[in-house]
Amino acid sequence: MKSILIKNANIVNEGKISRGDVLIRDGLFYITGGNLEEHEADIEIDATGKYLFPGLIDDQVHFREPGLTHKADIYTEAKAAVAGGITSFMEMPNTHPQTTTLELLEEKFSIAKEKSLANFSFYLGATNDNIDEIKKINPDQVCGLKVFQGSSTGNMLVDNPQSLERIFEESPVLIATHSENDQIISRNLEKYKEKYGDEIPAKYHPKIRTEEACYDASKKVVDLARKYGSKLHVLHISTAKEVMLFDDKLPLEEKRITAEACVHHLWFSDEDYDRKGNFIKWNPAIKTAADREGILEGLLDGHIDIIATDHAPHTFEEKEQLYVKAPSGGPLVQHSLVALLELYHQQKISLEQIAEKTSHNVSKIFEIDKRGYIRPGWHADAVLVDLNDAWTVTKDNILSKCGWSPFEDVTFQSKVTHTIVSGHLAYENGTFHEEKKGERLNFSRNNSGNLLFEED
Repeated sequence: MKSILIKNANIVNEGKISRGDVLIRDGLFYITGGNLEEHEADIEIDATGKYLFPGLIDDQVHFREPGLTHKADIYTEAKAAVAGGITSFMEMPNTHPQTTTLELLEEKFSIAKEKSLANFSFYLGATNDNIDEIKKINPDQVCGLKVFQGSSTGNMLVDNPQSLERIFEESPVLIATHSENDQIISRNLEKYKEKYGDEIPAKYHPKIRTEEACYDASKKVVDLARKYGSKLHVLHISTAKEVMLFDDKLPLEEKRITAEACVHHLWFSDEDYDRKGNFIKWNPAIKTAADREGILEGLLDGHIDIIATDHAPHTFEEKEQLYVKAPSGGPLVQHSLVALLELYHQQKISLEQIAEKTSHNVSKIFEIDKRGYIRPGWHADAVLVDLNDAWTVTKDNILSKCGWSPFEDVTFQSKVTHTIVSGHLAYENGTFHEEKKGERLNFSRNNSGNLLFEED
């Protein structure tokens, strides 16, 4: 593997920004910081004026393979991710077939080994009746268990209370939840169908998938995690009210219950539905500007621990359908970092906080083995950005297979110039180097599953 010397970078790492060089050898950070002029490398990158971040780790993506590859696949979406500075991803189980057995899980790992330019892991999906498979998960080899409380994904809804209790009692790994109350959503949908039939305006999406539906389901799983001592991670918080369910006092290493915000909930609000319609239809729904501000505040004060994408492509034609038929989700991996850097330019978040919420904290929560920091001896995942190289998103430069983006026509002030994945220069100023693929993520877990304790 070629060695890499990055010179004169502003290194954003572990709560500070320092000027220096970084030497990468044999896939690892070898020396970080200081002047390394006396060292030679196969590849030298002049990073003068640019900022080097640890590679982003996206804990929630839907890359649609196997079975839904007309929308996306692991090859195309991993490339889009790498172009956006995401060096590792964790992919969800709602594919065809659904990933609810360890055999099917390993098949996805095999596909990624051959096709993914980024590092990878995959969740096992929970159902009402696959607890025996769940108990066989190797905690050091699998990122986590995905539980759907809201029926966004066919028959993977875990709606049996006894099954949910057993999952929280017996899962050997972190439980990641999509938390929406399906009964509340169904009642609301019927009301709007009575009024509008199939032609419900997209702006009513947050009136159907409401704050009440989200808070009720999130509180339920938080209560279950406290009861059983489970390690719980609640995905894509979409309301300000939910933020207060989570602890902002404990150090992250001591938290058993953590939460995630997504880029679209930090960028859009319900005011955008009239303009974007189904193209910003996600589950859980984008809600009010007050919710958006509450989520950002929760990120900054420690109630919410990480930022992810929930990248979930559908074709343009699918999204153009009537509201009741148009699927929820959209592509985000290529533009997530530059969108967050736009919030930095707006003085809403610091560069150090971006590194913390997209890399450091993901590594801590999932206990990823030696990734998420720029440290000697750790896997060399990094992204170099120019904060002052404006560009506009157009159909011509979108890399996701679906060919569209909710950020079309947005001009970002920052640009990703280089992405290094496990020591390999995978992306360089618009060019991909695909001779080396990404690696399977490993996890170093102690007491990752449940810690039973007496309730107060």
